Amino acid sequence: MRRLLAALLALVPALSPALAGDCRAIDHESNRYTICDIDPATEELRLFLRDGTGAPYGHFRNVDAALAGEGKRLGIAMNAGMYHDDRRPVGLYVEDGQQEMRLVTSAGPGNFGLLPNGVFCIGDGWARVIETKAFEAAPPACRHASQSGPMLVIDGALHPRFLVDSTSRYIRNGVGTTEAGDRVVLAISQNPVTFHEFGRLFRDVLELPQALYFDGNVSRLHDPANGRRDGGRTMGPILGTVVPR
Repeated sequence: MRRLLAALLALVPALSPALAGDCRAIDHESNRYTICDIDPATEELRLFLRDGTGAPYGHFRNVDAALAGEGKRLGIAMNAGMYHDDRRPVGLYVEDGQQEMRLVTSAGPGNFGLLPNGVFCIGDGWARVIETKAFEAAPPACRHASQSGPMLVIDGALHPRFLVDSTSRYIRNGVGTTEAGDRVVLAISQNPVTFHEFGRLFRDVLELPQALYFDGNVSRLHDPANGRRDGGRTMGPILGTVVPR
């Protein structure tokens, strides 16, 4: 009986959906953040926008309910890119190989148009943040992709337009990756921060060479393993891990 119990306990890490991904709180320069590490080689990472009727999911709970039909559920998730009032993505959006919106390369108003912006691209066992012009020049095979902006970190350097003494502070969220795409880190601030502070988190603490801003003010996190399920305003694109139900 003891040998059987030991064998069953050894299987728990492989079977428990709660162990997919890893979110934790950290402090940096008097600011508080939650960061979530994801391994795209071993975890299923997807983008979600519309349900089977074409209506936007809008909330984490709706994605979770839809995944029940697959015997799965939503793990770690957050809003993943800017959108219009009707929830249409502002820039490139690809879901399960189907493109809904084209790549936008021109400058424009708002944070999205603060070039350089970038694309979060999910491939087969990897995921990368890629600056938009570099993406346009050599587009990789993205099973899922969401364009947002501005870039927070480009090739190890902060976005050139960020001001160290900025007074613009919001709850902000974004994603950073290694160059090889073998590590993905989602981050959301727990208090209002500037772009410069948020970028320094990815560059100096997480030591990621590429990082992309998703949004501010609309920033949301779904981390059921730690009891967090943010609600609030209806969202556009949603990025999340998918785990057994």
